[in-house]
Amino acid sequence: MQNRSSFKLQWNHRQDPKANPYSSLAASVNFATSSYERNNLTSMYNPQTLTQSTRTSSVSWSTTFSSIGLSLSATTNLAQNMRDSSIQMTLPDLNISLSRFYPFKRKHAVGKERWYEKISMSYTGQLSNSISTKEDRFLHSNLFKDWKNAFQHSIPVQANFTLFNYINVTPSFNFTDRMYSKKILRSWDGVKQKEVNDTTYGFHNVYNWSFGMSASTKLYGFWTPSRKLFGDKIQAIRHVITPQVSFSYSPNFGARRYGYYDSYQYTDASGNVKLVEYSPYQEELYGVPGKYKTEMISWDVSNNIEMKIKSDKDSTGFRKISIIDELGASMSYNAAADFHRWSDLSVRLRLKWWKNYTFSMNAQFATYAYELDASGKPYVGNHTEWGYGRFPRFQGMSQNFSFTLNPEKLKKWFGHKDDTDDDKVTESSDGPDTDIESNMDDDLEKGKYAAKKKRGDIAETDDNGYMSFNMPWSLTIGYGITMRENTAGRFNTRTMRYPYKFSQTLNVSGNIRISDGWNINFSSGYDFENHAMSMTTASLSRDLHCFNMSASVVLAPYTSYNFTFRCNASTLTDALKYDKRSGISNAVQWY
Repeated sequence: MQNRSSFKLQWNHRQDPKANPYSSLAASVNFATSSYERNNLTSMYNPQTLTQSTRTSSVSWSTTFSSIGLSLSATTNLAQNMRDSSIQMTLPDLNISLSRFYPFKRKHAVGKERWYEKISMSYTGQLSNSISTKEDRFLHSNLFKDWKNAFQHSIPVQANFTLFNYINVTPSFNFTDRMYSKKILRSWDGVKQKEVNDTTYGFHNVYNWSFGMSASTKLYGFWTPSRKLFGDKIQAIRHVITPQVSFSYSPNFGARRYGYYDSYQYTDASGNVKLVEYSPYQEELYGVPGKYKTEMISWDVSNNIEMKIKSDKDSTGFRKISIIDELGASMSYNAAADFHRWSDLSVRLRLKWWKNYTFSMNAQFATYAYELDASGKPYVGNHTEWGYGRFPRFQGMSQNFSFTLNPEKLKKWFGHKDDTDDDKVTESSDGPDTDIESNMDDDLEKGKYAAKKKRGDIAETDDNGYMSFNMPWSLTIGYGITMRENTAGRFNTRTMRYPYKFSQTLNVSGNIRISDGWNINFSSGYDFENHAMSMTTASLSRDLHCFNMSASVVLAPYTSYNFTFRCNASTLTDALKYDKRSGISNAVQWY
């Protein structure tokens, strides 16, 4: 027989930011051995604790050296399954980051800035050790054989130059290195007819790099409208075009000389020869580089149109009105790809015609056309739409609109603020009183004090001397529309297009606070596709200081109700509660 000790550890810690603004320590530990609750007599009277299946713990620490831009952080995470005593642990997860700096910049610059002084770089490092095992095997685990450990660092380097005073050129170079302690070689055992793994332990370095360059500029156009047609209020209209072209290159890290990928062959039961490609590092924490070469040329163009008009409030001033905040498009071409070199065309639109609302929309256009196979079924081929004299195929778009109405907006639209409003004395006009001695509660025991907010002697009243009636409420209406290709529909062989399908949604939600502590919430909607109401709910809640009471009902499409009375304290919310809800068999569809 083996003597096994069972114990439980709970620790919660949060450092006050004022203690050290550059360092912090936080902990939330809830650890217990799998046998602790079963052997603990007090747990027998707490079914929730006895039947708890999972526990999680975490400890995190971070510090910053602001003088050199260095940040360090370490985290330890533990997840326990109390049913089968399995654990998943990360010890530690270390992150190191160095903010961008200029290694070649002179401390005492004389004359103009030299080109190499514009080169900047930064550093990010990650070290991680993780394990998935059983509780009784954890202390006997091997750091290299049982743990997954890896170290990764990334070094981006870039510079910014100005060409011909108008073109901004940004070359960049990115290097990422991964260090692993093992790799798994795979082969086929012809006798046993199964895959065989051979694990090799040691230091294994897996790196990749990429190079890129981008160029951008701004083109300005101004137009002064005719005063005979538009009057003298419009001063000018400005059009800003921002084109950008970029190039990125990364080699084929799937080449055999790198050793990041391998393959083996086997013959299946039907006598067919199969080729299996894999990476010896595919199960490691930070993965492997891509196996395909990339020579990507990308372009992006953005348009902005604004109008300058005379201000109505100031006869000598002007204000700007946005006509089109942004109208842009982007696309790319991979010269190294063997198939589908062109990417889809992405178009975006953003309008700001109202102060507090922005309309935005994104749309995708497919560049490759449908073709028909031998059986007449459509598929996406390798010929572009413009090769057939057509514009790229519209794939769809989606847009959501929402509007919230509340008393403040109604006053803003239909009323005006009285000049004497600022002179009214309200309960919170002076703000919270922070004088500790004047707020000391004499009735509290053992020297405990409570800060109480002073109440004004004069309540807020209306023009007739009555106390102001206040019932905050809000109503939100949301509408969404989606347009997409209906690939389940009938394909048109003449236009080589699928039909488009529209779907709409309408949602309504709101809340009313009828008094302090009483709240009413409701939500509903309409499904245009099924011509029926969506989930319709209503709830009523009451804050009883130490307790909370709530009742909710589902009105459509199926009826149900739920009543809850529980303690507000987080430690007692699951222990002191009463729930009453309808059963599944009680749900009745009203229509």
